[in-house]
Amino acid sequence: MPMDKGILYVVATPIGNLEDITLRALRILKEINLIACEDTRVARKLLNHFEIETPTVSYFQHSKVSKVDRIIRDLLAGKNVALITDAGTPGISDPGNVLVAEAAENGIRAVPIPGPSALTALASVSGVNMQKFVFMAFPPHKKGRKKFFQGVAEEKYPVIYYESPHRFIKNLELLEELAPDKHLVVGRELTKMFEEIIRGSVKETLTYFRKKDRIKGEFVIITY
Repeated sequence: MPMDKGILYVVATPIGNLEDITLRALRILKEINLIACEDTRVARKLLNHFEIETPTVSYFQHSKVSKVDRIIRDLLAGKNVALITDAGTPGISDPGNVLVAEAAENGIRAVPIPGPSALTALASVSGVNMQKFVFMAFPPHKKGRKKFFQGVAEEKYPVIYYESPHRFIKNLELLEELAPDKHLVVGRELTKMFEEIIRGSVKETLTYFRKKDRIKGEFVIITY
């Protein structure tokens, strides 16, 4: 008699505040056989906090095919596996789509365990009509960067994108050049101790952040 296939659980984890993890996510992480993590060291902090002893294996967006095959073999052998990233919902500008697609190809059920996402967190407090919006993930570092922001400037719907502190000012300057009439909602360090949500024109936002000695934390930006 053939062995039943395991289930791939796609589990959202906190983007900052550990209290944001769901009771369902904690139960799943304790009950399954293996946790595939973007970074096992980062995951260990979360797992230790909640006393979760489930074995882990590293899995990130550019993992070797052999790593994906190993996880698929475990699932085909009847093991239940959870996929988590360093923070937020896997597959939303984070590793996940390749493994989920491979699981689907092999007839393996993928079950979403929803929870934190920086995208939806900022959208919920934006005060902007988000019935239709465009998500553009991270801008390119160099090649294609201007084209990215030209797309943002020309988009008629609100655009949400992520940004690192190192390129935040430079990219806002480019946005000011291409779309000076746009308004922004900027979320920095969402759900963390020093969370900030700043609203204003591109120029006002640039003025505010240029006054800071040092810019820290990850950003989520809505332009409209």
